[in-house]
Amino acid sequence: MSFPLLTATAALPAIGAVATAAVPAARRTAAKWLALLFSLATLALAGIALARFEPGGDRFQLTESHAWIKDFGVRYELGVDGIGVALMALTALLIPFVILAGWHDADPLETNSSRWRPTQGFFALILMVEAMVILSFEATDVFLFYILFEAMLIPMYFLIGGFGDRAHTGSDENAAAQRSYAAVKFLLYNLVGGLIMLAAVIGLYVVAGSFSLSEIAEARANGTFSMATGTERWLFLGFFFAFAVKAPLWPLHTWLPNAMGEATAPVAVLITAVVDKVGTFAMLRFCLQLFPEASKWATPVILVLALISIVYGALLAVGQRDIKRLIAYASISHFGFIILGIFAMTSQGQSGATLYMVNHGISTAALMLVAGFLISRRGSRLIADYGGVQKVAPVLAGTFLIGGLATLSLPGLAPFVSEFLVLVGAFAAYPAVGIIATTGIVLAAIYVLVLYQRTMTGPVKAEVQGMADLKARELVVVVPLIALLLFLGVYPKPLTEIVNPAVQHTMSDVQKKDPQPEVEAAK
Repeated sequence: MSFPLLTATAALPAIGAVATAAVPAARRTAAKWLALLFSLATLALAGIALARFEPGGDRFQLTESHAWIKDFGVRYELGVDGIGVALMALTALLIPFVILAGWHDADPLETNSSRWRPTQGFFALILMVEAMVILSFEATDVFLFYILFEAMLIPMYFLIGGFGDRAHTGSDENAAAQRSYAAVKFLLYNLVGGLIMLAAVIGLYVVAGSFSLSEIAEARANGTFSMATGTERWLFLGFFFAFAVKAPLWPLHTWLPNAMGEATAPVAVLITAVVDKVGTFAMLRFCLQLFPEASKWATPVILVLALISIVYGALLAVGQRDIKRLIAYASISHFGFIILGIFAMTSQGQSGATLYMVNHGISTAALMLVAGFLISRRGSRLIADYGGVQKVAPVLAGTFLIGGLATLSLPGLAPFVSEFLVLVGAFAAYPAVGIIATTGIVLAAIYVLVLYQRTMTGPVKAEVQGMADLKARELVVVVPLIALLLFLGVYPKPLTEIVNPAVQHTMSDVQKKDPQPEVEAAK
């Protein structure tokens, strides 16, 4: 029996979570190092899985399948395609940086204080989220995926509500109330989406007699299974609603700015760069593969919602006074681009959407973590409280600028390739949609450059005087992310070679071909 690499990659951070939580309360530093070591070991296993993946091979590779709940046909079934293995690697890559960036976020606020914050719990919860997200990218059994989709809400709820941002302008009681509100809102929105999805999961089993993606695909190919049009559309809506909440797609997005604003910067990265990617990934894996006709039927409405997300999110980002909420609204705009690429139903659009998931994760992590370092020094999230930072902390300002330029998709940085492919795919199929989507690029330039101008340039404010520049630990977090943004911006081929075959499979599922360019005949 071959080594269960996918199971090991997900199990290792889960084991690390238990081990970290079990460290004695007085050994906080040991708990941090233990969590970091487990995250690095997980990254090594994810790297092995990525190396063993063959882009031109079978659709799902490194597969595992075991009976689980026989009476209901539920199996522990895993496998990764190019999209899944890329996002699994992204998750494993980001978690060590999240842990390093949050090294002191759960330290006691005061020596021998009753307001002690459980450091071990903070890092254990991060590892538990990593385990569930990685396993969700690997699951090819719909019921197994659903359990993971819902279960990851529990550790995220405690990370948002129990370990909030210390840079709060109000009283401690008000800060606690805001954290609680953000955590409950996050949980309720996602639970409602999950409950609707559960009804659709049950409906799928009733009509298909299986939860297995491979079994359903094989039965459909053999002509032994088909779904009535009305049934398929209702089931699609049940799945899509849950994924749109997680994504987050307008108008189901309102939980995200609250959650990211009240969470610590590393947890905010965990939300938007890791957990939210499960929603867009699931649109590709489950919506398009299980419900191809319904996906095409719903495309016009979804494209409109994606356009609203792009423009609405960017406009609200322009008007924000809070640094973290600005990045949150920018992410809503970026998720609109990802969903636009998925439902443009072109190979360029879907390749761009998948690359966007990876590149957005890296760029948002870089920008948000540097913003977190900035906020921790000043103790405020308000843009107006900063000015002239580049004169006292030039390295911090420089890395903040690169993260911002990546967010606005500057050519030469990784997100540019993604956004370009999404727009090419959208223009090819829906020219008007592509034209409207380009307004998001203009607005992104406005909110990023205005943010940099107001915080980093101009006279040095009195509160900023003496601000320390990035330290060694912080540079270890930021520099590799910037290096990746530059490398993938100049040479995206290693990623596109992994992703493109999976995209072609998805295009085949929905029986779509790329529009052919119209060329006038030579006279």
